[in-house]
Amino acid sequence: MECTVTWTGATGTRSNMGFVAETGSGHVLTMDGAPDAAKPENGGANLAPRPMETLLAGTGGCTAYDVVLILKRGRHDVRGCSVKLTTERAEVDPKVFTKIHMHFTVTGQNIPEAAVERAIAMSHDKYCSASIMLGKTAEITTSFEVVA
Repeated sequence: MECTVTWTGATGTRSNMGFVAETGSGHVLTMDGAPDAAKPENGGANLAPRPMETLLAGTGGCTAYDVVLILKRGRHDVRGCSVKLTTERAEVDPKVFTKIHMHFTVTGQNIPEAAVERAIAMSHDKYCSASIMLGKTAEITTSFEVVA
């Protein structure tokens, strides 16, 4: 896997801290920093997600992918899955995530809560590389609801 990240601030864009990531699979993702009122030359223009937000989004995508796949393999009638991630970060640099809570909402017909609980556990214990990696610095907790 590879990715090339290029600073766009040098090209005269509106943001001094914008970046474009081109993934090895040929997709493009933009990122930007938060505006800095004290030093505008060091801030972004809020034109795209922050890099840490993209890390969090990738983690949510990784675990939701696992949960849907595990439920589908179990022949459950899963029709929707979302995960809301909330975090706490360290106060000082490096401001790593120290706590991450993931709340899953799974939609479908006759999906047993035990199957969802198992799918989430399997994702976090075995399959989701992103959450397992972030679990090295952050306490990760989960909750879920099943909606018919």
